[in-house]
Amino acid sequence: MNHPHSRLRAGNPEAFRDLFRDHASLVYRHAVRVTGDWALAEDVVSLTFLEAWRLRGKLRDEGDSPRPWLMGIAVNVLRNTTRAARRHTVAMARMPATDPVPDFADELVGRMADSEQLAAARKALGRLRRSEREVFALCVWSGLGYAEAAAALGVPVGTVRSRLSRARTRLRKLADEELRAAKKNTEPLPIPGQLQGSRSTAARPHKETHR
Repeated sequence: MNHPHSRLRAGNPEAFRDLFRDHASLVYRHAVRVTGDWALAEDVVSLTFLEAWRLRGKLRDEGDSPRPWLMGIAVNVLRNTTRAARRHTVAMARMPATDPVPDFADELVGRMADSEQLAAARKALGRLRRSEREVFALCVWSGLGYAEAAAALGVPVGTVRSRLSRARTRLRKLADEELRAAKKNTEPLPIPGQLQGSRSTAARPHKETHR
């Protein structure tokens, strides 16, 4: 009996529609969290599925789900985000006609962390090694298991475990530092002459107030 992945390898349009339907939102959420840019995340989704189409012949009959293979492609696209964004227009012109990329914004609103926390976490992630960032994003933010993340990244499961452990430890400290710094930088400064209650306290020299 043919493996389910054989339909994808053969370029079956229905199989690719199913792949998109089942996994586009996962790729989108992952890209939003990694890049912090919703528009760029849409580019990443498009390019990920374009690359999946181009590389379909390399999909192996391993596991029941193509998710690790697809997320591995997404990771590679994200590694080259700037170049990917520039190539997007050209790439989309070559892409076979398919369903438009859905807008997952409404779904994301209910799932994303508090914006300040997300910003702090992304800054903290930026201070990690790339290998640790990728494992954390795949396992924690996108919910892949150790084996799936290992398959996506092409590394042993033990490597995923150790990288994730290091990433968690460092992120707890770094994210707290970033969040404290962000809150400190957004504290309002006193403004001379500002209203206090219902009285104006215009900043004037002391001697002038008692004339």
